Amino acid sequence: MSTSVHPDLRPHRLGADEYALRFADASPRLSPGQALLEAERCLYCFDAPCATACPTHIDVPSFIRRIAEGNLRGAARSILEANPLGGMCARVCPTENLCEQVCVRNTQSAQPVAIGRLQRYATDALMQSAQPQIFTRAASTGKKIAVLGAGPAGLACAHTLARLGHEVLLLDAHAKAGGLNEYGLASYKTTDNFAQTELQWLLGIGGIELRTDWKLETAAQFDALRADFDALFLGIGLVATHRLGVPGEDLAGVQDAVDFIAALRQSADLSTLPIGRRVIVIGGGMTAVDASVQAKLLGAEEVHLVYRRGPEQMSASKAEQEWAQTHGVTIHHWLAPSEVVESNGHASAVKFARQALVDGKLCPTGEVQTLACDMVLKAIGQRLGNPVLAQSGLQMRDERIATDDVGQTSLQGVWAGGDCRAGGLELTVEAVAHGKQSALAIHQHLMNPIVSSRTPQMSSRT
Repeated sequence: MSTSVHPDLRPHRLGADEYALRFADASPRLSPGQALLEAERCLYCFDAPCATACPTHIDVPSFIRRIAEGNLRGAARSILEANPLGGMCARVCPTENLCEQVCVRNTQSAQPVAIGRLQRYATDALMQSAQPQIFTRAASTGKKIAVLGAGPAGLACAHTLARLGHEVLLLDAHAKAGGLNEYGLASYKTTDNFAQTELQWLLGIGGIELRTDWKLETAAQFDALRADFDALFLGIGLVATHRLGVPGEDLAGVQDAVDFIAALRQSADLSTLPIGRRVIVIGGGMTAVDASVQAKLLGAEEVHLVYRRGPEQMSASKAEQEWAQTHGVTIHHWLAPSEVVESNGHASAVKFARQALVDGKLCPTGEVQTLACDMVLKAIGQRLGNPVLAQSGLQMRDERIATDDVGQTSLQGVWAGGDCRAGGLELTVEAVAHGKQSALAIHQHLMNPIVSSRTPQMSSRT
């Protein structure tokens, strides 16, 4: 199908000063007075449900009590002992679905303690202090571990292993380390280059050698790593994206939302990024929300976020969905793409088939809806996409790496965590939990393989 419509896809939709205003911090740091008032709302529950709900099990009442007492360094230490990426998680975690959802204040007054913002307040205070390093390394063990992937899982694993006295080689395929934190999150969540600030803090523990632009491309590379190192951790994330599988998907103007977000995050001048006047984002997760909101912030007049199921099935939290709507994004449900319409070689519209549940299965109703567009962003999920892993003998499950509860894979001496590990929630905080969990298991395997229940002790200083 072809029409005479020409796409309206261009940069510089806004005034030069407006970009900085639109992409400012979405949730600025609390003032000292605000933090004190919020901390004093905490009931400091015994066996607090908020700590249980956190995948990294931060002792929430403990760190909030220290904020109330004015001990920000102690509060940060309590957070980072449990979650070495506590600063980033404070910015991007869906706290409304985790710790804050089970906060006792939430059940009493429908207003939970702002745990995420208090966590950021404490960790930011530490990062901006004269002595941000609060941890020291244990004595050298003489063991060497290779960590593939410098995203949340790999960074948490490397930092924990380094604290325990091991030498770590951290390898990443990108030009910059950070993984999802650097390339995959909305810029208004991670302002002021925080991903790199946190990275430098993590590397500051010592004992970690970082190599970027390193890609796992052959089974021989994998075998060499296993032979040269005492253990191997895989935190490589999901590098390939799912296809829509509809006609017109490869037209100009159609791209993956993750690529759109990565380009935006790495841009030195947002005004140079081309954006359509009418943008369609297909998907229902946080990537779809981040892409749709940022498309609107770049100056798109219309942004439609389209999902094939209902709002309850969207993996983006209710708060994320509301965030998109308050920024002018129109959300459509029960629509599945059936064709990207072409005009002069460019995407000009998307046809959607309306869906309904029939005996628990998603089926088309026969109704078709067409939305005009200049740009289509696909955010329908990612996959592992690296055949080397299966070729190397790793057992796979649901196209991801199969592991036990602590990340041990089917291969001796190889662990995995984060999004590449089967059965996860695809959350930054869960990836951190995986990395730390596997690091402790690796330490146990290397230092005391017989006594598997002993928890290693790590030194710190205040």
